[in-house]
Amino acid sequence: MYFGPDGRRYSAPTTFIAKQDARGWLALRHSEIIRDAWVPPGTGAKPDVRRKFNDFANEWLEDRANDAAAPLKQRTAEHYRLILDRQLLPTFGQRPVASITADDVKAWYRKTGAGAPTMRAHSYGLLRTIMAAAVAGKCITENPCAIRGAGSAKRVHEVEPATLEQLDLLTDAMPGKFRLMILLASWCALRFGELTELRRVDIDLSVGAIKVRRGVVRVSTGFKVEGPKSKAGIRTVAIPPHLLPMVEEHLGEYVEDPPNSLLFPASNGGHLAPSTLYRHFYKARDAAGRPDLRFHDLRHTGAVLAALTGATLADLMNRLGHSSHQAALIYQHRAQGRDRVIADALSAMTAPKALAIASEG
Repeated sequence: MYFGPDGRRYSAPTTFIAKQDARGWLALRHSEIIRDAWVPPGTGAKPDVRRKFNDFANEWLEDRANDAAAPLKQRTAEHYRLILDRQLLPTFGQRPVASITADDVKAWYRKTGAGAPTMRAHSYGLLRTIMAAAVAGKCITENPCAIRGAGSAKRVHEVEPATLEQLDLLTDAMPGKFRLMILLASWCALRFGELTELRRVDIDLSVGAIKVRRGVVRVSTGFKVEGPKSKAGIRTVAIPPHLLPMVEEHLGEYVEDPPNSLLFPASNGGHLAPSTLYRHFYKARDAAGRPDLRFHDLRHTGAVLAALTGATLADLMNRLGHSSHQAALIYQHRAQGRDRVIADALSAMTAPKALAIASEG
């Protein structure tokens, strides 16, 4: 009998005839522990005790990135690569996968980025996923990642939605070519990547709607146009009627005639970089008395405004392009055309006085 690195007591699989045999078996187990080659005794296929975490993790990432059925998006693959290089490999890289215990994971978690809860949660989630693949691949018998709640991070930034007056001030303080971007981010709850990939062809003024079909992300090689994260991200968002004149004005003044022209292009005609917009946004939010407001908070504001109209959970998730297992059941019962009701109600919130949005650049 001996105690393993996991604190549990283990017995020999058989009874030895001589004490010398028992001591020899025990010495082998202690040697495995010292060499980080020990694994808990288990049933089934024998684990590969020599496979280094570095080799296994790199192979796993390559396989996922090149999966013919569902490959990782480039930005996701790069994010995983960053986590491996900065968070996981320095601690576990040269360790045999089979030697990593639950106590090892707990010790790493305690020392890892308590001041950056989101990165720590992402890192733990990736480690847990890789170790689950190791279990499936018979490298280990059980997943050592068993910290309850470690894969999710508590919100550090509590979002305070912008008021209608603050939205008005914020929009007025932006250059003319970016004012519609603020309006669509808030009243239509669009993401930055969705906004910067919007093109003339995506705007249907005849029905007052935006077709969200693509998004753009910043990757190591530049900008990359991608589909949405899920099928729910492909959607048609009704534009609140009070915004339609501003949409039409923006199309006429700032957007080239070809259908494929970007609504919010950079000065070189390509995709707009976040830093370019933020230079103006930071000044505008100060002018609106909201120095704490982040651009993505405008999307949250839009969700709150839509909720105030009485929209159901299914309506909101449809408008925002969110997807979840719980919401999927609700989607089945969603009434067609409800998004138009939400859009009309949003405009009604500005009555009897509509937002005064200056059109000068």
